[in-house]
Amino acid sequence: MDHIDDLARALARFPGIGPRQGKRFVYHLLSAPASERAELAELITALGTEVHQCPECLRFYTDKSKTVCRYCSDPSRDDSVLMLVEKDQDLTAVERAGTYRGRYFVLGGVLTLSGKGAIREKELLRTIERRLSSSPEQGLPLLKEIVLALSATSEGEHTADRVRGLLTSYRERVKLSALGRGLATGSELEYSDAETLRAALSNRKEA
Repeated sequence: MDHIDDLARALARFPGIGPRQGKRFVYHLLSAPASERAELAELITALGTEVHQCPECLRFYTDKSKTVCRYCSDPSRDDSVLMLVEKDQDLTAVERAGTYRGRYFVLGGVLTLSGKGAIREKELLRTIERRLSSSPEQGLPLLKEIVLALSATSEGEHTADRVRGLLTSYRERVKLSALGRGLATGSELEYSDAETLRAALSNRKEA
């Protein structure tokens, strides 16, 4: 067994990392102090024990004192608006813009034109059904708007089309909107600056 090649192949499976970069990382680790390698190993191990997935929005969080993440437990947020994002990093980008105060749902990925990829379809439909069946008397206002906050890429558009299809039966009860002007074609939400996201949110249109 060649541990160098095995680790290089494992690292090459990370998004945006190829075989050459994977091997560069391995040799960097070999030249680093043993304490740094030990710290990295501990941090990776802690991902499985210290990080939890929020049962409401499905983002990952680390506060073990809460059963849901800080965004889902915040009573000041608007329960009538639900934003759909591809991944946790997109949620972070939207929060950085500082203008959105509704709830979130993390789809967990995108769909490609070739049929690859997956999103949390069943979980999304369960979330929407639960929010629509709630009432102000129960402490949750009826869901009024679902915002498709997906990247302006071919994968993001394809995913948005799939979500629109899934939500067809809800269109009479819930407004479906998408990010408007401000987000350039081909750009990913994760890498958009705060001003761009604020403009896209302010100018969102019916989807």
